[in-house]
Amino acid sequence: MALFSDELIRIMVSAIIGLAIGYTRRDKPAGMRTFALICLGSTIFTLVSLVNMGPNSDPSRIIGQIVTGIGFLGAGIIWKGQSKVGGLTTAAAAWITASIGVLIGLGMWPEAIATTIITIVILLSKHITEKLDHNKRNTSNWDLRRL
Repeated sequence: MALFSDELIRIMVSAIIGLAIGYTRRDKPAGMRTFALICLGSTIFTLVSLVNMGPNSDPSRIIGQIVTGIGFLGAGIIWKGQSKVGGLTTAAAAWITASIGVLIGLGMWPEAIATTIITIVILLSKHITEKLDHNKRNTSNWDLRRL
């Protein structure tokens, strides 16, 4: 008998992936814990929908409700200031994290891992471009002062 069932492995991996995505948002109000719970909850709801399949059941109904619930959560994450709207990236990250949780729950490992990597790269791209832009500005300022 295996120490961990397939479902338990999915649950644990889901929490880890949610934490990894949340780490990229650690300086935002919705951070590591929020994203871990979003991914974990989506995986658990998906697993429940698969386990309780009967002759008249349709697992896609529960998955559809995950999408609705995350949409509601995302609406709460988005806020409007006096001059701009904020929280769009965090809301989109919550949405994609829930979808990754569904992929894990369905056992679609390659898709879940690839989507996680793509998501993390996209979320980190802002930091990378800011660092490159900062280095470019510092280099050009140095060159101007030297003349």
